[in-house]
Amino acid sequence: MDTVILSDWLAARLDRAAAEPVYRQTLRLMQQAILTGQLPPGTKLPSSRTLAGDLGIARNTVLHVYDQLTAEGYVISTTGSGTYVADTRPDSVAVNARKKPVASVDTQGNPAAPAAKPPKRDLDDLSSRGRRLIDQAGVSAKQWGAFMPGVPDVSEFPARIWSRLQARLWKEANPDLLTYAPGGGYRPLRRALSDYLRVARSVNCTPDQIIITTGIHQSIDLAVRLLTDVGDRAWVEEPCYWGARSVLQSSGITLVPVPVDDEGLNPREQDLQQPPRLALVTPSHQYPLGMVMSLARRRTLLEYARQHNVWIIEDDYDSEFRYGSRPLASLQGLDDAGQVIYVGSLGKMLFPGLRIGYMIAPEHLVDTFRTGVAELYREGQLMQQAVMTDFIMDGHLTSHVRRMRALYGERRQILIDAITARFGDALPVMGDEAGLHLVLGLPDHANDRAVTAAAFDAGVIVRPLASYYSSETPARRGLLLGYACVANDKIGPAFDTLARVIEQTALKAPTRAA
Repeated sequence: MDTVILSDWLAARLDRAAAEPVYRQTLRLMQQAILTGQLPPGTKLPSSRTLAGDLGIARNTVLHVYDQLTAEGYVISTTGSGTYVADTRPDSVAVNARKKPVASVDTQGNPAAPAAKPPKRDLDDLSSRGRRLIDQAGVSAKQWGAFMPGVPDVSEFPARIWSRLQARLWKEANPDLLTYAPGGGYRPLRRALSDYLRVARSVNCTPDQIIITTGIHQSIDLAVRLLTDVGDRAWVEEPCYWGARSVLQSSGITLVPVPVDDEGLNPREQDLQQPPRLALVTPSHQYPLGMVMSLARRRTLLEYARQHNVWIIEDDYDSEFRYGSRPLASLQGLDDAGQVIYVGSLGKMLFPGLRIGYMIAPEHLVDTFRTGVAELYREGQLMQQAVMTDFIMDGHLTSHVRRMRALYGERRQILIDAITARFGDALPVMGDEAGLHLVLGLPDHANDRAVTAAAFDAGVIVRPLASYYSSETPARRGLLLGYACVANDKIGPAFDTLARVIEQTALKAPTRAA
């Protein structure tokens, strides 16, 4: 493309009526011509005065374009000689000597054929653990509505109170709150959490033992990175929370699914013969089935961990919401050997986007965990942590949890009544004593994944119980139904829709082969 053709080519493509300025259009078009080879390396560009005259635009506009092209390496300007297209083609050595030909152009300077599109990427491009993570991903495209499990009603959050507390802190604009968060997080928050957890969860800790994180996922990830090596074994409950399973597997941990029964984790003889490096448990409200680990099982697990140097990660994700009884004491409160790492989050109590979680490290590991969280994640959000501190100290957290417990209890009962009215005792309800969801059992022949997909198409979100098991042949079939984020008057109609899907896809008798 010579300079005359360049002027004509640009003039034909500039849209004087477009919202995009002529300067941006000219720059973009010239970058495109250089990258596609329409302006080959070494081509001398017309002077700024000539090009401006040909295009009917200000010379300063062309000068700005040339300056930007020079700054980005598209052209080289030599005083007294002119402006030339730089050689920006990939180094032949860097691309294994597979040199691509410059695109040919016709007499008007247009490409003779469109450039080949880059090849589509798929799972073959991923590492083995990357493929496993994506294949087994449980995250949903929708995070709100009937019956999304594990999501609180964020519309009930006292936003005005939070806004007032936040505005007060921003008005002061303390520089210490605008930097990184060394030492495990904002100390006043750690002190407030220590006081709260001692009363609410019977946790034994000092403020120094608390490490502020972005949530349970990061807490587990930090513990795994600091306490395990690739290939180490970890006990996980069968079934268990898919997110925790993904964190462990992505770190190269070998998972050992351990079944649960009505008393919680129930290791088999073969499990006990090979002590794991760590065990991840939800003793106060097993996720997803909802049972509570008995005191005898708790003491047995703690003694086994002490004897075999097993780290226990206690995930206490939503135990504040128990209906008909007080919240249960933590496993950590029974630990006198320093083997339990307690992890929790404020997201379920307030709103998930808050991203404030915490872990309680054994005393002899506090400095290690503080260093680890700062080194790996460069923690910050001290301003948010300071707002959270005032929210707790002023009593707003306790009153909000109390109010939401009553509201969620109402919604739980409305959903149970709707299930009973439609199915009677035909479909069992499990895990409804606490938390933000219940499990609706399905017949053994039912495909709960298919029910989930059909329900989603009908506008209802549920999760299949099968996705929480490590194999495709789970012991139980069912659906997780979250009721916390569904308004009272929406629960009945939404369940009617789900019930029709269940009747059409799960309750038909299986066909028998002839």
